[in-house]
Amino acid sequence: MTQAAPPNNEDAVLIDGVGLELRRLHESPLLETTLQHLDHAAQQRALRLVAARDRNEFVAGRLALQRFAAHLLRIDPAELVPDYHCPQCGPGQDHGRPGYMLDGGPAPLLLSASRASGWVLLAGVVRPTEGLRLGVDLEALDAAGFDGFDNVALTVGERDFLASIPKKQQAGQRARLWARKEAWLKMTGEGLRRNPAEVDVLKRPGLRDVGTVGGLALPDGLVAALALG
Repeated sequence: MTQAAPPNNEDAVLIDGVGLELRRLHESPLLETTLQHLDHAAQQRALRLVAARDRNEFVAGRLALQRFAAHLLRIDPAELVPDYHCPQCGPGQDHGRPGYMLDGGPAPLLLSASRASGWVLLAGVVRPTEGLRLGVDLEALDAAGFDGFDNVALTVGERDFLASIPKKQQAGQRARLWARKEAWLKMTGEGLRRNPAEVDVLKRPGLRDVGTVGGLALPDGLVAALALG
């Protein structure tokens, strides 16, 4: 696997050959000045979002990913043409696995992105080996804090693990488990079409926390996971 240098950003790291970058989105530019830089599918999705904050964060996240991808390839972002692919809907979508076209062919990049609480986490591998898959997820600590979550989202082993640790640590560990599941299911392309309660992520090769283990400087209240395989 070619190890790409991470972007020149104080919140960027390199883990197992994957460049990771964390960016704040709450100071994103006005929608009307940036929407023109998106492809048609992304423009239409942005315009369907009712809340201005949601629209701005969506647009800023897409532009951040394009700049990140361009930096990994050492090219101008304008050279990249968005090419998102959904396992169910096919190519040319406003959702799904992110990718770009470059000079008429697929850009040699494997990408993943996740937004939460006004931040976006970006991950990329340049010239990945054939068959390599990537998934990253960023979650707020309270994302998994609703009643009944454990029964619908966690395996028996994961529920036993939570019960074995001090009560004050359970919320953080529950969110970490959820981030791991999301990252893994993004990597496989299954998403939440697969029952997350069937996917045990306590110990799974190719799956790791980032932030505490990976050295990424996450803000308080956020957890993240990276899946690679």
